[in-house]
Amino acid sequence: MRTGRVGKFTLGLGFVIISIILIRVWLVPTLEKILVSTPEIQQNEIEEKTVPNFTAINDIPTKKQVFFDYMAPAVNHQNALILKERNFLKVILANLNNQQELTEAELFKLKQLTNKYNYSVKKFDESTLAPLLIRVDTVPAKMVLIQAANETGWGSSRFAKEGNNYFGQWCFSKGCGLVPLSRKAGLNHEVASFDTPEDSIAAYMLNLNTNSAYRLLRSIRADIRSQEKEPTAEELVFGLIHYSERKDAYIDELLEMLRQNKAYLAGL
Repeated sequence: MRTGRVGKFTLGLGFVIISIILIRVWLVPTLEKILVSTPEIQQNEIEEKTVPNFTAINDIPTKKQVFFDYMAPAVNHQNALILKERNFLKVILANLNNQQELTEAELFKLKQLTNKYNYSVKKFDESTLAPLLIRVDTVPAKMVLIQAANETGWGSSRFAKEGNNYFGQWCFSKGCGLVPLSRKAGLNHEVASFDTPEDSIAAYMLNLNTNSAYRLLRSIRADIRSQEKEPTAEELVFGLIHYSERKDAYIDELLEMLRQNKAYLAGL
């Protein structure tokens, strides 16, 4: 009896050992393949792509195509991140409407979101969080790309080449960026520097979504959303009236660029 039990135990132990070996041989390499192909790694490949030398491209149609091809993935990536935040906020609002208590993780994420979008709120409920949807929203890729082209001369400006700044964003602490050659005496602003062009895109979108100067843009977008429509570049561009001292002339120029480059932007 004892010998039989030991034999069964030994046989069972051997089966377990063989199973573990098989799992290590088959499953571990499979998991490694899955991890290697994760979206995060693919995103890093986009961020590390060498910035083309736009200045060296003399053929205008080629320069435009290269510019849009390079910038579009980063613009779409940033919009995807914003859309993820927006969808999270919608879920929270739905849960609050159903009288569900928020989890610690949800509260933590909400605090991060309100801080990021410079939105002060004393407590989290439907009435305080619903207006945040006006800020946490995407920006039409066509408008982003056209404005970047306008602000940098199709990626050829000093600020784009030396500081990865594609939207002329300013900063106000010494050494935060590049000093404009035409800066008047007594002024202390610099043109911000970024590690990558995508960082510039992210800062630009956050600026549009938080700065009081672009309240009109957010209002136009929210109004279009209320009609269950997708805001277009041609509609939202009017919200950039305070982006340049040129005001209406700046808007007209962007609209004309949208019209002239329609063929290049068709797939966006």
